[in-house]
Amino acid sequence: MSQDLGRLLLRVGVGGMLLLHGLAKVWHGVAPIAGMLHAHGLPRAFAWGVYLGELVGPALLVLGLWTRIGGLLVAADMLVAVALAHLGALGQLGSSGGWAVELPALYFVGGLAVALLGAGRWSAGRGRWS
Repeated sequence: MSQDLGRLLLRVGVGGMLLLHGLAKVWHGVAPIAGMLHAHGLPRAFAWGVYLGELVGPALLVLGLWTRIGGLLVAADMLVAVALAHLGALGQLGSSGGWAVELPALYFVGGLAVALLGAGRWSAGRGRWS
């Protein structure tokens, strides 16, 4: 029971908080991300992939459906986010003393953890699609 509660807290915590970032992309658009992609020589259309990693993946985590896939989407999104926007800060400390990229790193680790652990019993998939 405690393992299922831990999985639920991890899924809802990581998924719920990252989902807010995805909703901000819906409200304000993906143009800034398209610009970063273009600056790195990648097609602007790839910016729409942020919706997979910051809306679809987190929603799957929160619901507990296809949770392992959702966790991998979150982890992949964070790798791309670090590569595009935070690469220069990998070896730096932030202004509050933490690692400068600790938030994307926490989402990355959380997504991987959920992908490895699965959803647990307290999920919409109840083990079938998690």
